[in-house]
Amino acid sequence: MAPNEHLEQVSESINFPLAEENILAFWKKVDAFQSCLKQSKGRPRYSFYDGPPFATGLPHYGHILAGTIKDVVTRFAYQSGFHVERRFGWDCHGLPIEYEIDKMLGITGPEDVAKMGIKAYNDECRKIVMKYSGEWETVITRLGRWIDFKNDYKTLYPTFMESVWFIFKELWNRGLVYRGYLSKPGVSLLAWTTTPWTLPSNVALCVHPDYDYVHVEEISTSKQYILMEARLEALFKKPDDYKLISKFPGSTLKGEEYEPLFDYYIEYKEKGAFRVLTDGYVTQDSGVGIVHQAPYFGADDFRVCKAAGIVSEDQKPICPIDAKGRFILPVKDFEGQYVKDADKNIITHLKNKGRLVNASTIKHSYPFCWRSDTPLIYRSVPSWFIRVEEYRSALLKSCAETYWVPDFVKEKRFGNWLREARDWAVSRSRYWGTPIPIWASEDFEEMVCIGSREELKLHSGIESPADLHREFVDEITIPSKIPGNPPLRRIPEVFDCWFESGSMPYAQVHYPFENEDAFEESFPADFIAEGVDQTRGWFYTLIVISSLIFGKAPFKNLVCNGLVLASDGQKMSKRKKNYPDPMEIVNKYGADALRLYLINSPVVRAENLRFKEEGVRDLLKDVFLPWYNAYRFFVQNMIRVTKEDGVELKFSPIMEGSSGSDKTEWNVMDRWILSATQSLISWFKQEMAAYRLYTVVPVLVKFIDQLTNWYVRLNRRRLRGETDTKDCYKALEVFFMVLFTLTRLMAPFTPFITEHIYQNLKKAVKKSDNVEFDESIHYLMNPEVQEGLIDKEVESAVEGMQKVIELGRLARDRRALPIKFPLPEVIVVHASEEFLGQVKGLQNYILEELNVRTLTLSSNKAAYDVHLKAQPNHQRLGLKYKVEFKNIANVIKSLSDTEIETCLEKKGVEICGKWIELDELFVTYDVGAGNSKDLEAACDGPVLVILNTKADQSMQDEGVAREIINRIQKLRKKARLVPTDKVTVYLSEDKTLVRIVKEYTEYIQNAVKATVLPLSSCAKNVQFLIQEDFQASHASNYFKSIFKDGESATTVSSEILNGSSGKGPTEDPFCKYVNLVLDEGMKSSNTQLGRKGVILLENPVGKSNLKTDQLKTEVENLFSLHGRSFRLCDENGATITNLQADKLNRKTLYICKLEDNKCPTKKVGQNNGPIVKFLNISAKGSKGTVLLENPVGNPAFQSEQDAKTYGESLL
Repeated sequence: MAPNEHLEQVSESINFPLAEENILAFWKKVDAFQSCLKQSKGRPRYSFYDGPPFATGLPHYGHILAGTIKDVVTRFAYQSGFHVERRFGWDCHGLPIEYEIDKMLGITGPEDVAKMGIKAYNDECRKIVMKYSGEWETVITRLGRWIDFKNDYKTLYPTFMESVWFIFKELWNRGLVYRGYLSKPGVSLLAWTTTPWTLPSNVALCVHPDYDYVHVEEISTSKQYILMEARLEALFKKPDDYKLISKFPGSTLKGEEYEPLFDYYIEYKEKGAFRVLTDGYVTQDSGVGIVHQAPYFGADDFRVCKAAGIVSEDQKPICPIDAKGRFILPVKDFEGQYVKDADKNIITHLKNKGRLVNASTIKHSYPFCWRSDTPLIYRSVPSWFIRVEEYRSALLKSCAETYWVPDFVKEKRFGNWLREARDWAVSRSRYWGTPIPIWASEDFEEMVCIGSREELKLHSGIESPADLHREFVDEITIPSKIPGNPPLRRIPEVFDCWFESGSMPYAQVHYPFENEDAFEESFPADFIAEGVDQTRGWFYTLIVISSLIFGKAPFKNLVCNGLVLASDGQKMSKRKKNYPDPMEIVNKYGADALRLYLINSPVVRAENLRFKEEGVRDLLKDVFLPWYNAYRFFVQNMIRVTKEDGVELKFSPIMEGSSGSDKTEWNVMDRWILSATQSLISWFKQEMAAYRLYTVVPVLVKFIDQLTNWYVRLNRRRLRGETDTKDCYKALEVFFMVLFTLTRLMAPFTPFITEHIYQNLKKAVKKSDNVEFDESIHYLMNPEVQEGLIDKEVESAVEGMQKVIELGRLARDRRALPIKFPLPEVIVVHASEEFLGQVKGLQNYILEELNVRTLTLSSNKAAYDVHLKAQPNHQRLGLKYKVEFKNIANVIKSLSDTEIETCLEKKGVEICGKWIELDELFVTYDVGAGNSKDLEAACDGPVLVILNTKADQSMQDEGVAREIINRIQKLRKKARLVPTDKVTVYLSEDKTLVRIVKEYTEYIQNAVKATVLPLSSCAKNVQFLIQEDFQASHASNYFKSIFKDGESATTVSSEILNGSSGKGPTEDPFCKYVNLVLDEGMKSSNTQLGRKGVILLENPVGKSNLKTDQLKTEVENLFSLHGRSFRLCDENGATITNLQADKLNRKTLYICKLEDNKCPTKKVGQNNGPIVKFLNISAKGSKGTVLLENPVGNPAFQSEQDAKTYGESLL
């Protein structure tokens, strides 16, 4: 890999959407996608099928999610050494297209189409097929998906349609096609009272064999009825209205005869009609549990009556309705009446005959005809079926040979569907579709199935048309083989578009007429992916066709995603406008953020996702900005080395010479991050090969935190060259290798930011002959694991160290002790001597990170009078056990030390007959020994950390010195100074401050790399660059820091906004807000959170105003109170019911127990400003506020710059 010039300085901030636009321009310039396909020619093929969407609407989040999954997997496959063709597909036929045309032309039925002619109608359909194709390509390209639009497939291509004919002919030749009757559209409808017009066609009744039925007498009329026991409420208002005579299972009624309501089809009695049948489809949640059977008006009715021998597939249907929905003979009493109009006449007829028990109007969920907006009447029509029922075992066998993620969709949802698979009706009475290639005589005694254009020419004697749509083939006839008979004509039906999409593995390459070798090489596909709703759609049709013809599934691996819902859990609706436009999100936060948000969510596990814009926004703050800043920090120091040392460092992407060296001599943090990186590569490849994207992304995101919050922070001095030169170069080499590797692993998920970083980072790479293509990060292969760098012992030791540091920080936060102020001692208690030994080996990092003087290790918990306490996780257990939760919670609270220790060991405990997982409760420690008021404990499982908080005067002084350093460094950053800029700092001369500065002068000056002088020594009329007034924590007075710049004539006043925690100069947030305090009686489910916080009532100013119900949700999220009952009250105990921002602004509210009507136990002052630190932002004519911590002691950002960038994104 050849280095290109020098590393370029990295901007302090980044506009992610704009950076992505620049990357798109770069990809277009180098033709990146096509280039990678050319580069991979000759590699093993990895085949992928793209499920075809309709182009009659714009892409929504479901399309974006599925497209992102496909893009991630195919990018990974390419970077694993495969040649991966990625062709986009379009579904061009069927109802969505015809619906648009009918709406546009005012077509209401077949007569209207006949008037204009099929050719004119299809010409109109053809015009709008690709209505939004341009927008699709724009959106998908903007989202970073690499897929071939030029070499796409469309179901309207003649080559595609010819292959569909071939597939159908193969099924025909196997005897798998037959003509029968279908009750359209195949959805079960209960006809007991809601559709009186089906009663003239009644031939049977159906009950559930296992449910209980009752024989009762109505008290008011003495009439007797039989109905399902569970449905008594449908007939009687109260139990006193009837008398129970007997009770029995439904199977008792089987075979019982009844008197027909009408005698139009009395001849069917000889075939077993007008009897009670049994079937499991009868439900207990509607009707009276006895379902009337009209076999040609419901799929279940037909199935049940067919099984009873009452009707058969090839008989004349019991369907006394014409094409316009009007009764015909033999229904003489209602002949000519439109069926819905006849409802009232049928009811009257039954009433007059004494056969009506009750008539009422209910709101019935009834389908409407998409052509004319009239109720869709289900009538039996001739249809063409593919035999599926008798091949269920073959389908299940094919399915068993495939791998699904998640597997429960395959085993349960899809498996159950296959086990109950019905014969597939593949014909549709439409115009715009692939014509079914059957030519038949009028009586269907003679039929010919055509499988190709050549075959049609052979049978018809004329040249086959280039286009196979109806207007071109319907007039072609085939001579009858029976002398004197008229020629055979094509049947009028077209294929269901699902049959076309199920044929796409073959039709997209015009198999078997072309590309036979290419097809066989790539069949079955290595990978497909779509939403869980395709289990009864595309997944099913693919399996059926392939299993029946090829005897196997058409794919090997399948990823199934869930549905993306609006934030309120409802379906996304354009009419309701309950979701943000996807491109607005992309233009605001970037495509990478949206991609990562979707992939790093439950939706990849086939669960549903409630889309929340703030989830995308938070990824910028929590993932992308820290990652970007780490990259920026690396480049800064590489440029510094070049400037200061005259050395331009170049590194290999792998750690050269590591296999034979003694790594115990290396810096332990280098060993750790290198080992963790190699472990990550190994795990990444394993999980990606298993298509478990939902496990991969969280670990990658966590690793970004490990790099930025641990390695970089703990090695900042080394990376800045503040140790020695050799050590600095080694740290930069390790930093580069890890950052470069991480960027490569993230490339399939976030293709833009990785390309952005790579284009600069590759300039630090040593030239190598092993890498042929390096123009884009997406040309590189996945990194190989360097096994020699993996050291699990070091990884374990650092993990323990991190746990100790995190618990120590938590203990500090509980006492509101800033990290800048030293403390005397941290005590680590653990039963394992091995763990304690690992902690001791890393004690320097612990002492520095926690800012404590000494570390004490102990395995004797009793020496500190420590007691374990268990608390239930209200959110999880409450939802899981509901009414049983209270008893379980009480037992958890009463667990003894021994029981809790056993629970920790076994990762759970049995309570009230239920197994409670360890993560369903919280374990805390109480410290009760002598000076316990100065001890603060925090624990996580077996790790206990006790912090001695009793600091002496020297520690307090050192804390003030550290705060001075911190303030000066922040002021440098505000003044946009770089580390090499020389400045002089002047401090005001408060008595206490003078003493501290004098004692720590060398310490302060070395840290800030500047001269620090008293303000009185400054010459008069000097020009200052920037100044700041503030109060240091634990100091009694303000001090002023001023940077001198002789060339500057500007004095800038700026301050860190401390909120009400300080007594210094403050200002209010731009946005309205409320302070919130957890009352002493309330406990958070997360003991690591503080008890005070702030909620903004708007942000930006005047926008995104919080509603009352949203305030409660925000409180739950802030203090982790999910599943807990509470009330919001003021300092007098009055409950807050309405959110009036103007009245509540700057107030303090308390979260109290719902049953507690008392005043809050401990009050804080009102109108003293916000409790937490914050930052006001103004830009673009808008103002907003960013909370720097929330709750108190829980930092929201790693740096002020992160907060500022985040705040600007709000505006």
